Amino acid sequence: MLNALEVVTTVVVGVMVGVEFSVAFVINPILNALPGDSGQLGRAHGGRMLGAVMPVWYITSLVLVAVWAIAGWHHHGTGLVVTAGALLTLSVIMSLLLLVPINNRGKTWTPDNRPEDWKEQMNRWDRFHYVRVAVIIAAFALLVAALA
Repeated sequence: MLNALEVVTTVVVGVMVGVEFSVAFVINPILNALPGDSGQLGRAHGGRMLGAVMPVWYITSLVLVAVWAIAGWHHHGTGLVVTAGALLTLSVIMSLLLLVPINNRGKTWTPDNRPEDWKEQMNRWDRFHYVRVAVIIAAFALLVAALA
C-alpha cells in the first residue's frame, strides 16, 4: 500500500510541476508574443482556469506528501519526503502571499478595465512564479530520490 501511495504522490506532484513549468516557460512566453490585446486576454483566461484548479492540486499534493511521510515514517527516504513537504508548504505560502493577489486582479482584466501598469504586474507574477517553479521542482526531485 505504501508503494502505491509513493507512486501516486510522485505522479500527482510531477504532473503539477510539469503544468507549472509549462506555464512559466511555454504558455506565458507564447501569450506575451501575441499581437494586440490577445496576450492579456489569454493570461486573464488562464488565470481564471488555472486559478480554480491549482489550489486543489497544490493542497492535494501537500496532503499526499504528508500521508506518505506519516505512513513511511520508519522507512528509508522519509527525511527527503518531509523536506519535500516543507518545500510544497513554502510554495503554498508563496502562492497565497505573492501570486494569488496578482492573479485575482489579472483574471478580471479586459483591455477596457486593466490598469496602466498591468504589464509590470504580470512581470512581477512571472518572477514570483519562476521561484515557485524552482521550489516545486526541488520538492519533486526529493520525492523521486526518496523512491530510490
